[in-house]
Amino acid sequence: MSIHLLGIRHHGPGSARSVLHALDDLQPDIVLVEAPADVDNALRWVGEPGLVPPVALLTYVPAEPGRAAFAPFATFSPEWQAIRWANEHAVGVHAIDLPLAVTLAAIGGDDDVSLVAEGAPPDPLRELASAAGDPDPERWWEDVIEHRGDGTPAFDAVAEAMAAAREGFVPTQRELQREAHMRRAIRAARRAGHGEIVVVCGAWHVPALDIDAPGVPNASTDAATLRGLPKVKTAVAWVPWTHRRLAAGSGYAAGVESPGWYRHVFDHPGSDGVARFFVDAARLVRQRGGAASPDHLIAGTRLAESLAAMRGRPRVGLAEVLDAADAVMGGLDLVRRELVVGDELGTVPESAPQVPLARDVTKAQKSARLPARAETTTAEIDLRTPTGLRKSHLLHRLVALGVPWGSVVDGRGSSGTFRETWELRWEPELSVRLIERAGYGTTLESAATARLLERAGGSSGIVELVGIITAALFADLAQAVEPTVQRLASRAATDPDVGRLLDALPPLAEALRYGDVRSTDAGALREVVDGIVVRVLAGVVASAHSLDDDAAVLMVERLAGLQGALAVLDHPARRHGLPIALVELSTGTGHGLVQGRATRLLHDAGVWSIDAVQRRLSQALSAGTPPSTGAAFVEGFLAGSGSVLIHDADLLAVLDGWVSSLRPEAFEAVIALLRRTFGAFEAAERRQLMMLLMGVGVERTNGFGADVDPERAAAAITTVRHMLGVGVS
Repeated sequence: MSIHLLGIRHHGPGSARSVLHALDDLQPDIVLVEAPADVDNALRWVGEPGLVPPVALLTYVPAEPGRAAFAPFATFSPEWQAIRWANEHAVGVHAIDLPLAVTLAAIGGDDDVSLVAEGAPPDPLRELASAAGDPDPERWWEDVIEHRGDGTPAFDAVAEAMAAAREGFVPTQRELQREAHMRRAIRAARRAGHGEIVVVCGAWHVPALDIDAPGVPNASTDAATLRGLPKVKTAVAWVPWTHRRLAAGSGYAAGVESPGWYRHVFDHPGSDGVARFFVDAARLVRQRGGAASPDHLIAGTRLAESLAAMRGRPRVGLAEVLDAADAVMGGLDLVRRELVVGDELGTVPESAPQVPLARDVTKAQKSARLPARAETTTAEIDLRTPTGLRKSHLLHRLVALGVPWGSVVDGRGSSGTFRETWELRWEPELSVRLIERAGYGTTLESAATARLLERAGGSSGIVELVGIITAALFADLAQAVEPTVQRLASRAATDPDVGRLLDALPPLAEALRYGDVRSTDAGALREVVDGIVVRVLAGVVASAHSLDDDAAVLMVERLAGLQGALAVLDHPARRHGLPIALVELSTGTGHGLVQGRATRLLHDAGVWSIDAVQRRLSQALSAGTPPSTGAAFVEGFLAGSGSVLIHDADLLAVLDGWVSSLRPEAFEAVIALLRRTFGAFEAAERRQLMMLLMGVGVERTNGFGADVDPERAAAAITTVRHMLGVGVS
């Protein structure tokens, strides 16, 4: 019986190649790998066509999914290659590290995700590199191990080096427990009668796992070390991972600086791999609009080799490749991001262990033809198509569930009714979110519905309830809409704050309008909106009395939102109740800003004739009105646009006469307010107003001829209606 300890570096490409060479030479009866013992049953999926690294084994506490740990694997991970080799050769393979049931029992529940990694022993690489006279331990290890992959001889050298590095080292209690557990598994394999046993473990642990070496704790000592350890119940699932999350800069303690480069080194070892990397870099640079020719590739390869020789390195490394690429082709940041780190995302088959909710999300992604990607992508969704609706429902349901795969952004046509623009990026942590939300239901629809109902039950205000209803409508979660609408109706009927009701109307109008596009039933919501409109129109005048400047600004915004909401819904109150309220606001004794905005809204809606508007403006700017009130009226009336003055000489004359009549002290009191008002105009509007006031005149042209062809106009209208998706009447 022989025990072969293969000391590797986690995610080391040369270590992975050496493991494969050693396994081919040794032909073991069993392979033991340093991985949490909880994941043992999940190892049989390694090598299945649908399980494509980078992936991770996620171990979590079902009762508290936030207590979880990842064990990531990449193609170039030695453990992955060892497990895959064992499965392909029908050789038994087992995980032998301390179970995460023990580790997670000592971790309190929180929202942070713990990453499986080595402990914190002294840095053996730094000590070994220093002994070799190399100040860069990472580069030293790559030169002697990762860029070679020599097989069994490399592991003999690693074992000897680590034995020297561990002299005098006192392990922590957790380290003692981990190594005791691994030794117990090795002894169990020997007792089972396996002739050739291969153990793939971190190089640091090799001296401690040599159960036949003097000074290594015996079976009794190990049993005492492991006795009575607390445990929790755990579950295991395969989840996609990314190269970016493997990078040490992401916070992963056992990460590597350049996972994309390591994948390249594993796939293309030796000097030919350097030339191949320049080919990939040149392709990338050209795709981004840069210049890269065959001459660049030849020059880059030669320069990298020259740099390695000048620096006294035995072979070309990443530093030489990047320096040469930057000097020859440029685009260093792009090459680092795309090739050195990379955004490769793994895949997990439906048959692999997953929580039911995650499996349902995967099915929904396939049905919507919306694959998860590690890089940021933009999705333009047309809601008029079945596939577009499926995409929209999927993304909105995930948002409702608290799993933000994407967010709606401004994009081409994003303000229209029938189009959504999403920015998407799948992060591995979202897999944990899905597990955390698995308690809400086994399908995405049921889980998102349950979470929205839970939020509605704990909501504290009308606006929050409106947001929940909007989320339910957009996600097509009918079972969440009706109970939340009933709660909204009850809350709106008793809420005395008209301001909150005004704030709720715009999102309600949007929900109704865009809900129609998604063919959702919002009949009950319409009744609630009608009730809110009645209460708002009945109380808006009283709520606008005795406002200070800040409250007046807020009321002006609310009035604009009210008019916009009624316009979106084409609500009857837009033509009846709202004008009555606006007249009272315009002619009452409230804040000048509110009076001015109410007058402007009456003007824009065509409720007041231009003569009526002129009379109201003259009254507001009369000698009996305080200048500050008149200036506030002007600001509210003009509302950031001077077009009404450009096209109405009488209004401009009234305003000009008022400004000209101000006494010096009154002018000084209102100049700041007037400057703010006119400063909000477009530069062209200010220029035209100045020309009018100077008597130069502005050329006006009729935008339409007198001989409009009705048939051609009808054809244009038909085209526009098709573009808007409103049909042809």
